[in-house]
Amino acid sequence: MEAANQTETKWYVLRVVSGKERKVKEYLDKEISRSGWVEVVKQVFLPVEKVYKVQNGKKVMRERNYYPGYVMIEITDGKLSDDLRDLIKNTTNVIHFLGKDDPIALRKAEVNKMLGKMDEMQEAGGVTMSEPFIVGETIKIIEGPFNDFNGIIEEVNDEKKKLKVTVKIFGRSTPVELNYMQVEKLG
Repeated sequence: MEAANQTETKWYVLRVVSGKERKVKEYLDKEISRSGWVEVVKQVFLPVEKVYKVQNGKKVMRERNYYPGYVMIEITDGKLSDDLRDLIKNTTNVIHFLGKDDPIALRKAEVNKMLGKMDEMQEAGGVTMSEPFIVGETIKIIEGPFNDFNGIIEEVNDEKKKLKVTVKIFGRSTPVELNYMQVEKLG
């Protein structure tokens, strides 16, 4: 038997009902294992990013699909049989393969770009604001020495996830640097 880790794989894209991506992934994972396709299907992949939102005054971390309406599936090269294709195609909430009746595999460059983007997001902490901050916007400070003060955003640094905010303290405008987790949007 050849070394299993050297087998070539191809990535296919499934078009699925938006909002049902996680359910499709869970179902396919179970069905592939139950039907004995584990050696052929290497993984069902759902690219997600972590975002946080302010709900009821608290920051809530959530995962958001990076490609809404799509699920990626990695299959051993040359092993996408009619049976396997039908099993995947007939899954509830799966609309079709990219390429419909003749599934098209992603090119290596596309796969590397997609997987590289996911790695990059994880290394950077992978956290983005679902509603970005805007210069001139009034925010409330919820953490640190200026807790409960309101301020006006003067500068937004998305890379470092920091804000320069002007806060009125005893009638004087004072510049303060805060990170995204220390503030919340008003309204």
